[in-house]
Amino acid sequence: MSDSAYTLAELLVCAGSEAWRGDGEVLATGIGLLPRLAASLAMLSSSPDLMMTDSEAYLLSEPNPVGGRGADFRPKFETWMGFSRIFDNVWGGKRHAMVGPTQIDRFGQANISCIGDPAKPKAQMLGVRGFPGNSISHANSFFVPSHNTRVFKAGECDMVCSIGYNPARLPKGYSLDEVDIRLVVTDLCVMDFGGPDHQIRLRSLHPGITVEKVQENTSFPVFVPDDVVTTPAPTEAQLAIIRRMDPHNLRARELKDNPPGDRR
Repeated sequence: MSDSAYTLAELLVCAGSEAWRGDGEVLATGIGLLPRLAASLAMLSSSPDLMMTDSEAYLLSEPNPVGGRGADFRPKFETWMGFSRIFDNVWGGKRHAMVGPTQIDRFGQANISCIGDPAKPKAQMLGVRGFPGNSISHANSFFVPSHNTRVFKAGECDMVCSIGYNPARLPKGYSLDEVDIRLVVTDLCVMDFGGPDHQIRLRSLHPGITVEKVQENTSFPVFVPDDVVTTPAPTEAQLAIIRRMDPHNLRARELKDNPPGDRR
């Protein structure tokens, strides 16, 4: 454990990096700053076989830092990796993305499209984008910077953009065993869908957070096993990597507030 001060954002980056532990040679995609830093941390520590692109057209042997870079910075390119090769990885199951849904329901189905009735939505967002194909092709994890009942929604998502553990919505010939949602990392805790009948399950609580707080901010029941632990603090080595990958401290802008456990 680290004795140094660390921020909640740094704690979430470290917790998120665990999603890729043991993945081997797959394409790690973190959508958003903290998920991207989590993927970078995993590649530079626990999962060195991960693949990562520069978000344009090249595969990297080492993740690029985020934000402005000096004129002398030289990315460590390995090879060209255009869209055709990306989709080979996606459809071949050799990718693991961490995404940030606007809504998640009890089945693990996710929404990034609209809020309210799709025929006349209250708010229009991205559309379903690549969620349908991604969710049936490869592993996915979720990142939620503000854990609340609007995100963890009662009933089904207003628009189901990705499959979850709902037999009624699975594609023909697709089984529940093929659904692969790994981790759900939020500003309160770490969860997965490993409870009875794929119920969402609490895995760790961030420092200062209680089971009751997690449940009151989730609109459906959370399975609480006997072995729930406190989310591990970042190590000195992890903090050094995060701060090298984010030299301008852009991560400090990502979270609205600092609940107990944020020690800086």
